[in-house]
Amino acid sequence: MAENQSYYVPEQSKWPIIATVGLGVTLYGAASIMVNAQQGESTTGAWIMFLIGAMIMAYMLFGWFGNVIRESRAGLYSPQMDRSFRWGMSWFIFSEVMFFAAFFGALFYVRVFAVPWLGGEGDRGSSNMLWEGFQATWPLIQTPDPEAYPPPEAIIGPWGLPLMNTILLVTSSFTITIAHHALKAGNRSKTKLWLAATITLAIIFVFVQGYEYIHAYQDLNLTLKSGIYGSTFFMLTGFHGAHVILGSLMLIIMLIRITKGHFTADNHFGFEAAAWYWHFVDVVWLGLFVFVYIL
Repeated sequence: MAENQSYYVPEQSKWPIIATVGLGVTLYGAASIMVNAQQGESTTGAWIMFLIGAMIMAYMLFGWFGNVIRESRAGLYSPQMDRSFRWGMSWFIFSEVMFFAAFFGALFYVRVFAVPWLGGEGDRGSSNMLWEGFQATWPLIQTPDPEAYPPPEAIIGPWGLPLMNTILLVTSSFTITIAHHALKAGNRSKTKLWLAATITLAIIFVFVQGYEYIHAYQDLNLTLKSGIYGSTFFMLTGFHGAHVILGSLMLIIMLIRITKGHFTADNHFGFEAAAWYWHFVDVVWLGLFVFVYIL
């Protein structure tokens, strides 16, 4: 009976409903930005909606996780609660895996089935299904009327900026692992050093990807309007970039907490959860590098 009573049951909270509202507004704004940009309409209102949703989400995250941190440091959580947190983070990462699996699946379907059919392969295919002289090649950057629909001048090769970002993220996986082992050994100075190095690599990655996007839009005319290739390229790399930013924020919060004296060698699941997420972000990028840039 005493063991059952030790299980911590949180009190009613406002944070889930705030998260629902914030996420809904953010996604509506993001979708509106893409639709308006595709149709050539103003995106100002959509950006305002997106930023409002982002601020609501930021307020929710700081408030909700702040409550969890205070409750944890107050000793309210039992080993059963710790297992609940671990399962919760595991399912969250699994949901993120399936999120990216949907986009990778769309890319696979287009490249392996749709484009060959449109090019005349199989019983359903027709070489003139789109326009006379259509060539079923990937990346699919042709247009029926180059003057009305200017195609991109080129695509981004894998061995420049994408390779640099790959090196940055792979290196960051090693630095976060070193920081984790240092924390388990009780070496807080070493933990802070290698965690700061991981955050630095993450920030550099974001800036390099931002420069890559500017180069794509301004120099190569490769945009979201560049057909199915442009859509899949920016959706996959863009969402991954958003996850890198989210993971970076997690790591920054972990660095702040370690600086404040939080975590011990045996009790540091908050750090572990951030490290799990960061390794997930790294693995997704390796898939992107191979299937989006190289193949």
